[in-house]
Amino acid sequence: MVRFLLGLTLMSTFVSCSDSSESGSSVFFGGEIVNPTSDYVVLYHNDSYVDSVKLDDKNHFSFNLNNIEDGLYHFDHAPELQYVYLSQGDSLLARLNTVEFDESLVFSGTGSEINNFLIEIFLATEKEEPIIKRYYSLDPEGFSKKIDSLHALKIKQLEELSTDNLLSTKVLAMAEASIDYNTYINKEKYPFYHKKETGEETIHELGDDFYGYRKRIDFNNKDLTYFRPYFDFMKWHFGNMSYMICLEDCSTDKKPVSDRLHFNKHKLALVDSLVNQTELRDILFRNVAVDYLLREHNPSKEATIFIDKFKSLSTNEEHKEEIELLYNGIKNLQPNTTLPDIMVKNFNNEEVSLKDLANKRKSTVFYFWTADQKRHFINVNKHIITLEEKYPHYNFVGINLRTSHSQWKQLMDEYKLDKNKQFYGENFKELQMAMIIDGLNKCVIAKDTVVVDGFANLFTSL
Repeated sequence: MVRFLLGLTLMSTFVSCSDSSESGSSVFFGGEIVNPTSDYVVLYHNDSYVDSVKLDDKNHFSFNLNNIEDGLYHFDHAPELQYVYLSQGDSLLARLNTVEFDESLVFSGTGSEINNFLIEIFLATEKEEPIIKRYYSLDPEGFSKKIDSLHALKIKQLEELSTDNLLSTKVLAMAEASIDYNTYINKEKYPFYHKKETGEETIHELGDDFYGYRKRIDFNNKDLTYFRPYFDFMKWHFGNMSYMICLEDCSTDKKPVSDRLHFNKHKLALVDSLVNQTELRDILFRNVAVDYLLREHNPSKEATIFIDKFKSLSTNEEHKEEIELLYNGIKNLQPNTTLPDIMVKNFNNEEVSLKDLANKRKSTVFYFWTADQKRHFINVNKHIITLEEKYPHYNFVGINLRTSHSQWKQLMDEYKLDKNKQFYGENFKELQMAMIIDGLNKCVIAKDTVVVDGFANLFTSL
């Protein structure tokens, strides 16, 4: 009800702006952002840029779109983003507060029903995560009952929504997918998480109907290709299938082959055999290649063979170039190599290279943080204080990523960070590839300008 009332307030603010978009082929999408972290809102369809608009002096934004394809989009207000479903004739308004981006997001106007439903399912799924974690210790039948019960509650919500609102077949399919694929992910995770939670030596035997939903999976749904629950399901499904096939065909004593190259070859082959939709095939191939290289992160003849296999399957030239850059970055971060010649900015907005930041008298630890992960940022700051006391012979250098420059400065002041030890990474993609930033706990340790450990963990390597 609170979300609905917020929507009514926003609707009255914007009603004069959106009246003109009632015509059939145009779409109006606007709104208000409280406590903005960027000057712009950027709209994307799948992985393609659509348009960007600047916030006005009241922190309002508006898109007037003509002849766009009905379907799932996402809007980016750095460093956050969220989905929005747009259909011809929509006059949609959004209101959010960046302090609690997802929790505060509410839609009103034409097209608001599906969008409010999607965000409610997103939040419900997040809230259920710790609950479901406790279910993994149950036997397969008990786990299925719990998961099916949560699924049924969401389906009931959808039935109530479709009773009160006229939803198109395409909109209804998207709403169902938001429920189904999050549920299916938990079923795909179960055998591995159950083994971990119970300490069982082998994968628990599952009944014939445990994966019954697999008969309904559409491996070629273009509308869902860039929808996170659908894609995450595909990753888990192909990982699960590859493991089980390897366990059946390649193992000895019910133990799968531990070689990553072997396992990821299985995944490439499965994707190749089951997925025909070009975009989904390519992004799955990319995911397998990235996962393999980041877990292995050692140059080898086997890695080169794997990359060649990936290139022979993928049709996406950008992905092929990205994998080459990633592999080169991995090679350039091996012990005794020279630090990448990458520039960052200091508090005075002056460029300085990573090589210049490497202390000649001490070992230097480069670590990373972002405003998007506030809890991680706070934990890292506490941990760095402890490490500086424990290792006075180390120089700790923080590099901020995916944050607006103004917000970075604001956080520096708010948390009283040492301005001589904190730097702003303006070009995230360049830094990501050069320093192989595959997680926020990643750190790079150097002595002078020479890499000591290019794949260290801030919380376990020191």
